[in-house]
Amino acid sequence: MWKSVRRAASATLHLFAAAAMAFGMWIFITVLLITAVGTVAVVGAWLLPETVLLIRRIAGAKRGLTAAWTGVRIPEVYQPLTGTVRERVVRSVRDPGTRHDLRWMAAYWFYGALLALALPLWPTGLVVDGVRCGLLRREAVVLPLIVRLADLEADWSTALLKPPPQALLTARVERLAQTRADAINAHGAELRRIERDLHDGAQAQLVALSMRIGLARRAYAGAPESALKLLDEAQEQAEKALTELRHVVRGIHPPILTDRGLAGAVRALAASSGLEVALDDGGLDQGPRAPAAVEAAAYFVVAEALTNVAKYSGVTRAEVHLVRARRGLRVRIRDEGCGGADEAGGSGLLGMRRRVAALDGTVRMSSPVGGPTMIEVELPCVW
Repeated sequence: MWKSVRRAASATLHLFAAAAMAFGMWIFITVLLITAVGTVAVVGAWLLPETVLLIRRIAGAKRGLTAAWTGVRIPEVYQPLTGTVRERVVRSVRDPGTRHDLRWMAAYWFYGALLALALPLWPTGLVVDGVRCGLLRREAVVLPLIVRLADLEADWSTALLKPPPQALLTARVERLAQTRADAINAHGAELRRIERDLHDGAQAQLVALSMRIGLARRAYAGAPESALKLLDEAQEQAEKALTELRHVVRGIHPPILTDRGLAGAVRALAASSGLEVALDDGGLDQGPRAPAAVEAAAYFVVAEALTNVAKYSGVTRAEVHLVRARRGLRVRIRDEGCGGADEAGGSGLLGMRRRVAALDGTVRMSSPVGGPTMIEVELPCVW
């Protein structure tokens, strides 16, 4: 009985908040009329985008209220209202989200008052359900109707506030365009880095090697000992050049990924990180491997994350989890350090996000001050 009462009370509070918002919608009609008159008269056209922004905030508040009851977040997709007054007015009118919100608002003027049906059920429910639960030991039948009214209100709000397919498609296209631009920029930066590493590293070493070999040839006839010393230096120069070339190759695609797969490469990365890393490879050694681009992105995510842990976290332990999901690969890195990671503070986290976005993946980072820091990456792929 008490469980039914508490649930019904929670539903009543939800319906009360919904009714209060619906009452506010009736008052908001005045704002809509003023905006309509001003837009028709042209001189007040600037009111239209401001009113649309206000409607978006109201709809956003309703999405939050509905999500609090259902536990399911309702996505929000709108076109940005920026630019000149004329551009903002045009975008306000053409944005499918605006028409969608107006449709919800019109319906909400009526179904938002479901509280009027819930309140009369309380006296009946307390009597009927009190007898059924207290004396007859049966389930409540009246008070659960209040919960169903709250569920009905939330279902209608969810259906009306979900972004239209056209808005979702537009947002998807914009996101793909942005990630494509970021991928092109990242690719250009990577090419410049490789060129710089080759020019300043391996190429310089090879030039020095060629010069020493030439000097050794000239000195061989008259001073064999000097020639031998120059050849020793040339050998050291050759080893340095090979080291530089290996460094460049690892920056493009680590050979260990090809040889040992992602799980083995991450184990080697953890062993060389200087940290105590608890690794859960998720059984990636068994079964098919992810595409090379996905493995490379996951490897560089783990490498960047462990580097940040070693540099900034103040701890010597980290956790790495690799999960073979049904539609992709998930990577999670966690540490109990000081937290406070900021993407704006350096290029590492931003580069990680761009690398993942180029594969249509997602990055979620949580790093409150005081820790812990957790980075979750999901990379879509077909196994």
